Amino acid sequence: MYIPSAFRDTDLDSLHLQIEQTRLAVLVTHGQQGLQASHLPLLLKRDEGPNGTLYGHLAKANLQWQDLANGSEALLIFAGADAYVSPNFYPSKAVDGKAVPTWNYLAVHAYGCAEVFDDPQRLHQLLGSLSERHERGRPQPWSIDDAPVDYINGMLKAIVGFALPIERLQGKRKTSQNRSSADIEGVRKGLSESPDPLDNQLAALMRQP
Repeated sequence: MYIPSAFRDTDLDSLHLQIEQTRLAVLVTHGQQGLQASHLPLLLKRDEGPNGTLYGHLAKANLQWQDLANGSEALLIFAGADAYVSPNFYPSKAVDGKAVPTWNYLAVHAYGCAEVFDDPQRLHQLLGSLSERHERGRPQPWSIDDAPVDYINGMLKAIVGFALPIERLQGKRKTSQNRSSADIEGVRKGLSESPDPLDNQLAALMRQP
């Protein structure tokens, strides 16, 4: 990922937070089938390894898992908030007209080689943890134990799990840091007044250090 120095995020807690807030990541591998990509919910265990370890699963019918099993390096993409930035947001445009459109966004890329597993107990634990994470806060959270045991056992036979220790992390936080303070405030104001809630989300992030 191309990251100008002004937009580089190297804070591990910030990168982990972006990973945890991304509900669906993109797994990219390259193997005998060429480039492959899958969209997956993942779990991050921050305390496993220097950069944390990511856990997920793929359908056995999705042959991308073979790339992982063969030891290919994988890229996991965690996209955060994003917003189009109009030149009209910049007060400086009224002075010299030197402004063009751009895009503000947050992104984290994680790289590593994964361990693949199909042990039923380990898969059951992974699915239970994933479900617990996404059911948390619901009035009646669903649990993997709510389903019949034989049904779950059958489902487990159809998936492959993986654990990917993160060997390298890249973080990009592009929130107009290369502009003047007046222009930054103009972008924040313009996005916060937008009717698009995704623009508002990016504006709120611009208030954070």
